[in-house]
Amino acid sequence: MLLLCVSDIHGDLDALRAVMATAERRSFHKLLIAGDIVFPGPEPLETWRRLTAAGAVMVQGLTDRAVATLDPDALSPSTDHERERVERMQKTQDALGELILQRIRRLPTHLRVPLEDGGELLLVHGSPADPGEALTHDMSDEEISALIGDDPADVIVCGASHVPFERTVGGVRVVNVGSVGEAPGEGVRVAHATWIESTPRGLSVEQIAVPLEGPRADAAQRSSHPTEG
Repeated sequence: MLLLCVSDIHGDLDALRAVMATAERRSFHKLLIAGDIVFPGPEPLETWRRLTAAGAVMVQGLTDRAVATLDPDALSPSTDHERERVERMQKTQDALGELILQRIRRLPTHLRVPLEDGGELLLVHGSPADPGEALTHDMSDEEISALIGDDPADVIVCGASHVPFERTVGGVRVVNVGSVGEAPGEGVRVAHATWIESTPRGLSVEQIAVPLEGPRADAAQRSSHPTEG
């Protein structure tokens, strides 16, 4: 079973299209989305439609919860940036409509996927103990362990921090898949994605960065981390 795992699209349809164009060269079985799907990017409705058409399995991120539950008229922004975000939220809500907002409100924060070796994958935006708090690449093992919690599954797939990394802590494999729409860095913009191949013998993880501009926008810079067990 081949899984395509992404997160933090933030309504950036062009970045999502670039990832999907690269991904569709391979035959994958499931598309997993670790939250922050539609806000504050320019094309929330088209992003949602693209993911639902692809049969994506999604969990709720912080911006998803905000855009689906907050009333912009009840907010009191105090800076230009805050006012811009509130206006953007209103436009996103108007574009999505109440039916889709209801579906986003109902998205789970945690979702478990069985693996072919008998293990289990946990999809969450931030961390198992707190979906709103990210697992980040610069945390110590002790800090990550505290956020893994007591029932984390064998593999955690998450986002939120926008920086991809892979680590094993206390026997739990943590795969942060970075960000499609808001990947940090200088120079050529990229969108992050992660391939996870599940077989009866174990897992293989491959993290990629898809360039979003430049002369080779359809190429992928790859970093592989295969493990069989």
